Amino acid sequence: MSPATARVTLAATAYEPAVELPAIGQGTWHMGEGLTPRRDEVRALQQGLDLGLTLIDTAEMYADGGAEAVVGDALAGRRDEAFLVSKVYPWNAGRDSAIAACERSLARLKTDRLDLYLLHWPGSVPLEETLEAFERLRDAGKIRRFGVSNFDVDELAALHALPGGEDCAVNQVLYHLGSRGIEHSLLPWQREHGMPAMAYCPLAQAGGLRDDLLGHPEVMGIAARLGVTPAQVLLAWAIRPIDGRRDVIAIPKAARPEHVEQNAVALHVKLDDDAYARLDAALPAPRHKVALDIV
Repeated sequence: MSPATARVTLAATAYEPAVELPAIGQGTWHMGEGLTPRRDEVRALQQGLDLGLTLIDTAEMYADGGAEAVVGDALAGRRDEAFLVSKVYPWNAGRDSAIAACERSLARLKTDRLDLYLLHWPGSVPLEETLEAFERLRDAGKIRRFGVSNFDVDELAALHALPGGEDCAVNQVLYHLGSRGIEHSLLPWQREHGMPAMAYCPLAQAGGLRDDLLGHPEVMGIAARLGVTPAQVLLAWAIRPIDGRRDVIAIPKAARPEHVEQNAVALHVKLDDDAYARLDAALPAPRHKVALDIV
C-alpha cells in the first residue's frame, strides 16, 4: 500500500517541531476488556502500524488501564513508529496527581514518554493546576504535547485564555455524520486558532444517532457507487477537507484484520461533490448551537 495521503499537521510549538499525522488513527476504547482475545487486539494495532495508522489513542479510563497495557504490548520494540496519545481522568488532573497518573500510564504502556496527553473531560480541578502539571510533565520529557477532550467552545476559550493554554494541541470530541453539532461553533473556533480536532466514534458507534448510519440508504448507495464500504464512506466524510484544509483526525477502533485494513484504505478514499451533497441533504448539520455530544 502507498503511504497515507490524508494527513493533518499539529503546529510547531516553542518545545516541539510541527508533526504530520495520518488523518485516521487507531482507537482503543473497549480493548483490554476481554471482548476480543488480547493477542488479536495486539496484532490489530501492530497491523495498523504496518499500514500507516501510526497514531494510537488510549486512556487510563479504558478497561481501568487494561487498554494501555494492550498498547504497551503492541508497541514492544516499535515505540518510535507510533504517535502515542493517552488521557487523564479529570479527578486525577491536579497539580501533583496528574503527574502520578501520567507515570502510571507510562508504566502500563512500557514507555518513557507520551506524544500527546489529554484531559479526558472538564472536571472540578482548576485548569490552572492541570496546565501546571502538563507543563511540568513536558519539561521532564514525559509528554511532548498536551490537549483536551470533550471541551465545548466556551470551555476551550477559557482554557486558551490562561497562561500556557494556547499550547493546547487538540480537542478530542465525538463526531460523525449523525452527530454534527460541533460544526456550528466549536470546529470554526478551533480552525480559527489552528487547533485540529480528533473525532472519536467516527463510525457512529455512539452519540446522537438518527439512524443506523452504516445501513443508511444514502451511505450504502454512495459506497456501492464508489466501490468502498459504508464504514469507509463515514471515515472519508469525517476527515474531509473544509475550505482546502484537513484538520480532523478520526480514531476508529478495530480488532479484526479486515477492519484495520479497511480503515487504512479509507485514507485514500475520495468522496466527490455529489456524495457530499447527498450526505448533507440526508443528514444536515444543525443550524444552531447544540449541546456537545458526549459518551
